[in-house]
Amino acid sequence: MTDRERALRGVTAAHRTLEERLVGLTDEQARRPSLLPDWSVGHVLTHLARNADGLRNMLDGAERGEVSEMYPATTHSSGVERRSADIEAGSARIAAALVDDVRIAAARLELAFDSMSDGAWHGQGTAMFGPVVMTDVPQRRWTEVEVHHADLGLSYGWQDWPIEFARVEVQRLTMLWNSRRSMGMTGLPSEALAVDDRHRAAWLLGRARIAGLDAAGLMG
Repeated sequence: MTDRERALRGVTAAHRTLEERLVGLTDEQARRPSLLPDWSVGHVLTHLARNADGLRNMLDGAERGEVSEMYPATTHSSGVERRSADIEAGSARIAAALVDDVRIAAARLELAFDSMSDGAWHGQGTAMFGPVVMTDVPQRRWTEVEVHHADLGLSYGWQDWPIEFARVEVQRLTMLWNSRRSMGMTGLPSEALAVDDRHRAAWLLGRARIAGLDAAGLMG
């Protein structure tokens, strides 16, 4: 199984888990603060839906042989401004609308994954922080869903992440950690190596503490 196939399987399962946990979400729960500063549960759910739309936009562009932006700019706003405005505007909807938005956006993204031709997977798109190769999109989405599912602060935390996801994230984030250190200063601290993969991934993503260490907070 290729890395892309593994990520596609993982993100599909993550979508279903998220949808199952959102059954019965109330309007009161949707208004609660999430674990992210200044964002409610409604903000996080809206972000997950718009993230799916943005990734699908890049996939569709690659299928046409184009380099598409994840969040296209408009006449009056940049892509970043549009993204923020869309999240803010959608965050106050009733719970049923938020859940439907997440479910429909995920289904459309999965359809785009299924429709990709072999050549299109090697195309590129443009995200907020630079170019993205389409083969990386499934893993990016898997990370978004697992991490922000835990950020909702409802009935799912980083302790519930699939072990395969945690293992892949630790590998990716360790490489990122090393790339941001001076030569000769690579390698995770011993305290981080002493915890399991879920805890280590959560620490690297700024979602958990490890005694004796400052926060890592990688997300790139």
